[in-house]
Amino acid sequence: MLRKIELSGEQTPASGMKTPNPGKDSRKATGRSGEDLAVQYLEQQGYIILERNYRLRIGEVDIIARDEEYLVFIEVKTRRSRRFGSPFEAVDIRKQQQIFKIAAAYLHGKELPVRFDVVAVHLNGQDVRVEVLKNAFEGCG
Repeated sequence: MLRKIELSGEQTPASGMKTPNPGKDSRKATGRSGEDLAVQYLEQQGYIILERNYRLRIGEVDIIARDEEYLVFIEVKTRRSRRFGSPFEAVDIRKQQQIFKIAAAYLHGKELPVRFDVVAVHLNGQDVRVEVLKNAFEGCG
């Protein structure tokens, strides 16, 4: 279950953020567009992006970044409508466990302050809204 700790609030795109053309976008292309917008937004907020689409045999995490003293593992969910629910709801316990295992492997036993964030990207026509849920869940190994 996601636990809301800090929500940046609804954000409108900063200058230069544009909604990708929805045309005949596949789900994969929509997801990739959302990840690109999330990276752009996170960088504007001061995050330093270290990895994108970090993949291990056990799965993938969308973004690994630094935010001040934290190493942050970030799952991005993109939606064009609310028909399938909130993007935050899509990060279920199975996905949380997968991200936690990837984080443990990435850290290789190093003790660093770690945080797990979820970024929701809402694409609606020409409108883009990005929400960041910081510390969305805790390690659930």
